[in-house]
Amino acid sequence: MKQTRHNPPSSLRTPHSALRILNGVTYHQAGVDIEAADAWLSRMRPLIRSTHRSGVLPDRGQFAGLFRLAATRLRDPILVASTDGVGTKLKVAQLLAEHEGIGVDAVAMNANDVLVYGAKPIFFLDYIAVGALQDPLLSSLLRGVVRGCRESGCVLLGGETAEMPGVYRRGAYDIAGFCVGVVERARLIDGSAVRPGDAIVGLASSGIHANGFSLVRRVLTRAQLTRLGHRLLVPTRIYVKPVLAALRRVSIHAMAHVTGGGLSRRIPALVAGCRGLRARFVPGSWRIPSIFRVIQQAGGIGANEMLATFNMGIGMALVCRPQDAGRLIALMARAGIAAWPIGTVERN
Repeated sequence: MKQTRHNPPSSLRTPHSALRILNGVTYHQAGVDIEAADAWLSRMRPLIRSTHRSGVLPDRGQFAGLFRLAATRLRDPILVASTDGVGTKLKVAQLLAEHEGIGVDAVAMNANDVLVYGAKPIFFLDYIAVGALQDPLLSSLLRGVVRGCRESGCVLLGGETAEMPGVYRRGAYDIAGFCVGVVERARLIDGSAVRPGDAIVGLASSGIHANGFSLVRRVLTRAQLTRLGHRLLVPTRIYVKPVLAALRRVSIHAMAHVTGGGLSRRIPALVAGCRGLRARFVPGSWRIPSIFRVIQQAGGIGANEMLATFNMGIGMALVCRPQDAGRLIALMARAGIAAWPIGTVERN
């Protein structure tokens, strides 16, 4: 991670004669502690470097990361990029002072988006904004980011830590990320191979992931949020390694990461651009985690609203030939991920 560049260019520096007439207020007194941030970064550098992979070049201590695309050894590489945040799940994490999972979420939301094209994530950059530098909070977030990068097989190539007093109160923060993946053009999964009769296989989510928390926070009391916090804050599952491994053995025609818009809006995306086709999922064909029932009952939320907001237990959906569905489910089971045949592709 990098700190915001604070030193102005020489043309903007105040002459020494002018400095003598200033009132002596410092950046530190304004709420920004550069020295503490540098010290924290120095302590975290070994953790960041633990995500190193081939292709990373020395950055000479500047504010951008370097990656050599030739290291991927692809003949016709296509870059796939995604950026996303964690949303108001942050508020629950701040309530319970549990932040490491949020770092995982920041990576997962992006790496899973890159994966849907069959791309392998190669690097990730994070952006963390805080009201005041707090070592335990930032270190916890960074451990989560590093954990997510390891699970995704990508390097934490760089990032930004912005101390912003007056914008964020002490203890509050925001985090977002940016991920780049790469795939051989001939292996790009763009949905063009989808055919009528194809099976839709749903991969189990680890819980709510990082969507719909504005509704969660609306219907649950503070006491309920505290009591259910350990279930609400389970990090978003990262599907990269098991799905990429499955791709070497099964032909997958399309994928959808079930995030914003919920299951009822993401499943139709499996056939986006495929004229004359529709994707139909069958309610009741998979196990819905009980946390969704708790939320639904607490707010008296209708079934359609639940499906349009949450993943309802399906974090990723894959389309394959019907005869390959069983094999795909078995491969996921070996990777520790439950999977079910949850629907089919049909003609309109």
